[in-house]
Amino acid sequence: MRRYFFCLVVYILFSMAGCTVYKPKSETDWYFQLATPKHYDVWVEHLEFELSGVRHWYHPAGTMSCCWRGPSGPSGIMGSLDPFPNYVGLQWFSLAEQTFYQRLIEVKSEWKARMLEDAPVTTAGGIEYGPRNILTFGLAPGGEIVIWIKSQIGNEVEIARLQANEIEGDPAEYEVLRENYLVEHGEYLKKHGIPLEGW
Repeated sequence: MRRYFFCLVVYILFSMAGCTVYKPKSETDWYFQLATPKHYDVWVEHLEFELSGVRHWYHPAGTMSCCWRGPSGPSGIMGSLDPFPNYVGLQWFSLAEQTFYQRLIEVKSEWKARMLEDAPVTTAGGIEYGPRNILTFGLAPGGEIVIWIKSQIGNEVEIARLQANEIEGDPAEYEVLRENYLVEHGEYLKKHGIPLEGW
């Protein structure tokens, strides 16, 4: 009897563990991320999502300072996409340029279809496969927006490049933030400037 009970407990534990690891694609948890190139910080004023006729919501973001490429990117502020939206609104202030940008992005249905395709994921147990469930928006100087899909750094795929609109705003609102930014990154800007392409 004791042996039977032990086997039953082990079976239940393994069943529960399996349920937490695997999710059918129809039940995928979706996420967003924001990324910026290192040294080219931005302050995100508005980040809003909408699934038309279902839900409209916003996510607080604030200062973004990293990361674009390499072992740490693309990655940055992250949050849940629940439900998966069909529009994303972004408005930000570039601390390097002292410029305000804004863009309403239509999230195309084919993006979600591509995200559902199996992609390699490196785990402690080896390579596994699953959906690229993170939609990453990169905000670069010049108002360039680069959009990737991924599930971890290293399996990202670029799916779109968009141009944000420059809008009016008062840089004096962020004077203290910019002063602190220049203390940390001013020398880098003097040496490298602000590239407006090649991102």
